[in-house]
Amino acid sequence: MWSFSAHSHGASLLIIITTSSLLGVTFGGEWFCSAPSIIDSDADSKPLYYKATNPTLSPSHLQDLPGYTRSVYKRDHALITPESQVFSPLPEWTKTLGAYLITPALGAHFVMYLAQMQEKSKSGLPPHDVERFLFVVRGAVKLTNSSGISEKLTVDSFAYLPPNFDHSVKCDSSATLVVFERRYASLENHHPNQIIGSTDKQPLLETPGEIFQLRKLLPMSMPYDFNVHVMDFEPGEFLNVKEVHYNQHGLLLLEGQGIYRLGENWYPVQSGDVIWMAPFVPQWYAALGKTRSRYLLYKDTNRDPLDHK
Repeated sequence: MWSFSAHSHGASLLIIITTSSLLGVTFGGEWFCSAPSIIDSDADSKPLYYKATNPTLSPSHLQDLPGYTRSVYKRDHALITPESQVFSPLPEWTKTLGAYLITPALGAHFVMYLAQMQEKSKSGLPPHDVERFLFVVRGAVKLTNSSGISEKLTVDSFAYLPPNFDHSVKCDSSATLVVFERRYASLENHHPNQIIGSTDKQPLLETPGEIFQLRKLLPMSMPYDFNVHVMDFEPGEFLNVKEVHYNQHGLLLLEGQGIYRLGENWYPVQSGDVIWMAPFVPQWYAALGKTRSRYLLYKDTNRDPLDHK
């Protein structure tokens, strides 16, 4: 126990501090404040993207605060955090719960949702003229086309299905997918093909003036009216360009944590968070913490804005 006294104009103040009352403060030659670690010491034994589907919902002192959420909805952006994602049965899918995270109701021209497939579940087909992109964040599924050819998709695998392409996704146990869909903006003499791949098989691309690592999951050729990027940042790395452009984005933070600027707002973000960015909203990201940040990013491409659908 330590005691200190102070005197001022005839008044005195006695402060008594006991070691047992110093929660989170350690004395060892220096004084410093300590907060509970958010780094999972057992992270190496967890599946890839474990935190994206098992996020820390809030700081411990806010977990029991009624009505608390980090989610934000603005005219030109939205942050949808896991504690406010609402799941319900997906239309045309069996034994599958979905959470629609980005839709035209926001002002977007695409749809982004999470699909939680249960044992013996099966996907439905998207509407007519709508293309689909699947990315597996948990578990495994089997993708089958109309010719009966099947492919197993595991965590970090993806598939692009062109518009009006007959297919089904089945799950024997359980899995979580992130799905992007949009009405295809067709071009004469350009026709996209089915694509199946894995993130780790995609080449790293040059990023002049930047230090993050970039992989593009779809071809950059004209038949494809959007792309999906995987972007990696080591702790302390950040975007050099403060982007303002006509493209829309849908983003899922797969790993890590950081700060995202959207317009004049600065948001702490972490694995499991979803972001919508409208055209021309200022945007910027910096990675924090002690582990890599990785996010999955939708971006419309290869179409003249005057002809945009």
